[in-house]
Amino acid sequence: MDKEEIKALLDKYNTGQATDEEKALLETWYIKNTNEKPSALSAEEIGQDLQEVFDLLPKPMRIVAIWPRIAAVASILLCISIGSYFLIHKKQSTQQAAQTHDIAPGGNKAILTLTNGRTIDLSAAKNGKLTNQGSMVISKNTNGQIVYADSENDSPSQNNGFNIATTPRGGQYQLILADGTKVWLNAASSIKYPVAFNGNERKVELTGEAYFEVAHNKEKPFRVIANGQEVEVLGTHFNINAYSDENAVKTTLLEGRVKVTSGDKNKMLKPGEQAQLENGNILVADVDVDDVVAWKNGFITFKNADIKSIMRQLARWYNVDVRFTGNISELRSFTGDMPRNSRLSEVLKALELSNINFKIDGNKVIVSP
Repeated sequence: MDKEEIKALLDKYNTGQATDEEKALLETWYIKNTNEKPSALSAEEIGQDLQEVFDLLPKPMRIVAIWPRIAAVASILLCISIGSYFLIHKKQSTQQAAQTHDIAPGGNKAILTLTNGRTIDLSAAKNGKLTNQGSMVISKNTNGQIVYADSENDSPSQNNGFNIATTPRGGQYQLILADGTKVWLNAASSIKYPVAFNGNERKVELTGEAYFEVAHNKEKPFRVIANGQEVEVLGTHFNINAYSDENAVKTTLLEGRVKVTSGDKNKMLKPGEQAQLENGNILVADVDVDDVVAWKNGFITFKNADIKSIMRQLARWYNVDVRFTGNISELRSFTGDMPRNSRLSEVLKALELSNINFKIDGNKVIVSP
């Protein structure tokens, strides 16, 4: 692209005549070059950057599809629900404010509370055997997962207790329970579970959010108690979001079948469906399961989300408090995706394209119009 072609594309963007593809092209290039001084880029360099981004766009272009391919430049393409796009010109003072202080992303952090009340800091624990509980050996493997396995010394009378794994804000962790069920625990969450699954069922209690890959056992159904609901499965993959500060408890099924029960109401889910429990009612809808479990796969993802729900998600992962000032419209909804290992300033810089300002003050984020 030469200088005249670039200018023509910018004119189309600012007059509302640009296509969705052209808008995405310019917005992506803008985010990529946020840290460059305008005078440092020649027209030729600008053209090369635009062509580079253009070559990455799939044909026909879908905004969601391009995010993973430009994740290295920490980009998010945002749109408001009424369909208009944000201007690419922002005040540099706002961008600098978001970078004055920065906060690293969360990581593998959790506390394991044993039956006798003893606690183990899992992030500080070395790989290998951690402790015994009855006939079970609790270990930390080379992947950083906590694993429960039978030992040769059988002491079944001590296997009736419960353990609790708790992640702080800014933490996440993986566990493999005694029956082989795999659990991914999100930030600010906890799971209480038996050291060994004796009896005719496998029951755990969850607060916060977790993704489960349940080991199949038709003789012992697996049940999850979470914030006023019970999910029953035999062997399947599903996600439960049961944070107390969210409007609804959301259970999403990826494989198999599950039954969601609350009081005298219940719903059976098929793969790709999500049950939302709100005010005692269970509603079922089709969802994009990849969006729901993006956190497990290393991405921050929001789809048609308002700014307050986005900031709740960021507060849990970056361990920050959020304060809103001024009159911020809740009519806008945002869609975006970026790596979960991004620093907070990178996320906020992209969100600033929505004409919302952010300031990091210690462990607090101030959001203003």
